[in-house]
Amino acid sequence: MKDILEYTDYRQYIADYYAERKAKSAFTWPEFANAAGFTSPVYLKYVSEGRYNLSGEAAVRVAQAMKLAGFEQEYFCEMVKFDHAKKDAEKKAAFSRMLAIADAHKAKVLEGDSFRFFSDWKNPVIRELAPAMPGAKPLALAHACRPKVSAAEVSEALKFLVNADLLKKDEDGNYQQTEKSVTTGPMNATPVAVRGLHRQMGEIALETIEGVPQDERNFSGLTLGVTRDAYEEIVREIAEFRKRVIAIATREDKTDEVYRMNIQFFPMTNKNTNKKG
Repeated sequence: MKDILEYTDYRQYIADYYAERKAKSAFTWPEFANAAGFTSPVYLKYVSEGRYNLSGEAAVRVAQAMKLAGFEQEYFCEMVKFDHAKKDAEKKAAFSRMLAIADAHKAKVLEGDSFRFFSDWKNPVIRELAPAMPGAKPLALAHACRPKVSAAEVSEALKFLVNADLLKKDEDGNYQQTEKSVTTGPMNATPVAVRGLHRQMGEIALETIEGVPQDERNFSGLTLGVTRDAYEEIVREIAEFRKRVIAIATREDKTDEVYRMNIQFFPMTNKNTNKKG
């Protein structure tokens, strides 16, 4: 069984723990549930399947039943909080605590780099900017960023990007990208960070309406009445459009400027209020 710090899904950890115990002995779900103080013999089986949830107090009991103590018990309880959190801020806080626990014990959460990359707008910007400014120091990179950032923030971003293998330094000390593009992938924690990134980039976009000359930016919009089928077809068109944009941007190694493109298509009405009775 993997180390607990390699998990981000507490339900999967419970399932794997049970499977390992079952393979070595006559361990049963009722025995497991009883050890954690549940009267229902199948409660933990249903938890592992996503049918039931664990309260904070129950998470501690389950952790103890699995002989988790110290930082391992704390990590398990944070996984429970992460899974159950309703708001992005709560999810981000729980996942950040998971990363801190892993870092303190020299472990790497598999989704941690992806979460960190998408949680701060500076990471994707510096990843594009640093290779475009060979020999530039953090202060020069900071001055090139919009909005303003400090040299210390740039240094921190560069350190993370190199450690995460998203940038590499050549023998002359210049930065190069390890891959042309970075995608979210099917990560459990990443959507939380991506939603935060969209909010950050949306706020920056608003600032550029007044702060950037019109011939250096492009804003447009449409308000449309659509059916569900039309919505899904438009979403597919947007996905294909994004691919074409990426192809255009990555066909040359040269970069003159780092741009952000926000593509948003969202409802302006409430479906159940615009039906005629």
